Amino acid sequence: MSLSSSPMNPTRAIFLSRASKTVMVASLGVFGLLVAVNNMMDYGSNYEFVRHVLSMDTTFPGNALRWRAVSSPVLWHIFYVLIIAAEFLTGAIFSFAALQMAQAVKAPAEEFRSARALVPVATALGFMIWFFGFSVVGGEWFAMWQSHVWNGQEAAFRFFMTMLGVCVFTQQGD
Repeated sequence: MSLSSSPMNPTRAIFLSRASKTVMVASLGVFGLLVAVNNMMDYGSNYEFVRHVLSMDTTFPGNALRWRAVSSPVLWHIFYVLIIAAEFLTGAIFSFAALQMAQAVKAPAEEFRSARALVPVATALGFMIWFFGFSVVGGEWFAMWQSHVWNGQEAAFRFFMTMLGVCVFTQQGD
């Protein structure tokens, strides 16, 4: 029997859709938490990234935007700690949303809708980190796009686009 010829029970289809949404949100939670934990455990590696981006020392020679550079190690650490904290919070909110969704996966539609309410909040925070932080602040203000070595824009784009896609999917009805 082919899959296309066998009708799926509507209750099963709803369960599978909700379970899929829950697994995706949980994956984003693990991602955010893992990024934060990795940055804490290997603080020095990504601190160097933040230092180079903020100091603008690998942008084009003669760059007219270099007046924006931050040369204070204290500020480099503050920026980096704020990034780690926001990554952790993003992962925690996604994880909490996934837990609520898992608990409501077989519940009435209104309860599941309520359970997924934090997904846009976590997505917005992730968007602020990986779009605003990396693309706007890092990419444009600090001209990160000019660096061949310290440019995180492509990875950041993948992160926030994945979050946006999962958010849109999870907010769709059963």
